[in-house]
Amino acid sequence: MRCNLSLYLVTDPDLCRGHGLESTVAAAVRGGVTMVQLRDKHASDTEMIAQAIRLKEILEGSGVPLIINDRLSVALESGADGLHVGQSDTAVHEARDAMKPGAIIGLSINSLDELAAAPVEILDYIGLGPVFATPSKQNHAQPIGFEGLATLAQASPLPSVAIGGLKAEHCRSVREAGAHGIAVISAICGQTDPEQAARSFRFT
Repeated sequence: MRCNLSLYLVTDPDLCRGHGLESTVAAAVRGGVTMVQLRDKHASDTEMIAQAIRLKEILEGSGVPLIINDRLSVALESGADGLHVGQSDTAVHEARDAMKPGAIIGLSINSLDELAAAPVEILDYIGLGPVFATPSKQNHAQPIGFEGLATLAQASPLPSVAIGGLKAEHCRSVREAGAHGIAVISAICGQTDPEQAARSFRFT
């Protein structure tokens, strides 16, 4: 499946509560979201698998891949299109060995040292950040700012997506830094009109 990082939505169950997660994702895809990551640090695997299956049905035929955050077992059981892992999450090699051929594997990167150590030969993309501090993720790494983003994006041999406190007005700065896309949580999930919120992003 094609990996278009232009507008990458990371879900938040609390922020999506008003519209419901499925409705939020469907609206966001209508608005131009190109990738969806299901992220839920509190749901059980069983609950998350069921949620992923429902999202797969919503995304069917859209060309938008569903990525699971961290939990390899959920990605496998739900038939998701890929997995995104952090530096302390499921090992990239384990994910690549376990998932179907063509699965999309992404890794979070915060520094040049992490980039140098990353198994880029078996990754499809990297997530760079956080660019800014954000309440959407607790205990995140030190923010890198646009200068740090540019350093990492230009050093990366892989496509990259920027994440961390980003809004529509940051698209130009992210693009100029060299990243291939912008990942958001509250800028879409926390909005009264997720479709219009997604349309406000003009990355390409």
